Amino acid sequence: MKKGGKLFLYILFAIISSLFNLLIQRIILSFSKSDLFFVSAIILGTFAGLIIKFFLDKSYIFVDKKNEILYVGKKFRLYSLMGIFSTIIFWGTESIFWIIWRQENMREIGAIFGLTLGYIIKYRLDKKYVFKES
Repeated sequence: MKKGGKLFLYILFAIISSLFNLLIQRIILSFSKSDLFFVSAIILGTFAGLIIKFFLDKSYIFVDKKNEILYVGKKFRLYSLMGIFSTIIFWGTESIFWIIWRQENMREIGAIFGLTLGYIIKYRLDKKYVFKES
């Protein structure tokens, strides 16, 4: 696949996983806007987005067709480890926007900024360390 096609798919998959992430967050925060629900929302939303993004990236961006359970588990752990850096950026940006404004739309704008920057860093880490032989 050409570089432009991969870039398009990566952006599309980032949008899809981000929408699932934000949907999970919105559902959880519909019950309460407390700090406990906020923390639960970002953790569960991030986990849902991570799983979706991993399988999309593995299948279509890095085209890793190996599907043995131990291999996929190892790749997912490494993929998740690389995600720590992007998650810190994402959660930090989203949290700052939430703390300052305590408004749903501003929290989501912060999330979008954080996710965008985080995904740029994540792609480079995944390409170099996770799917290097693919």
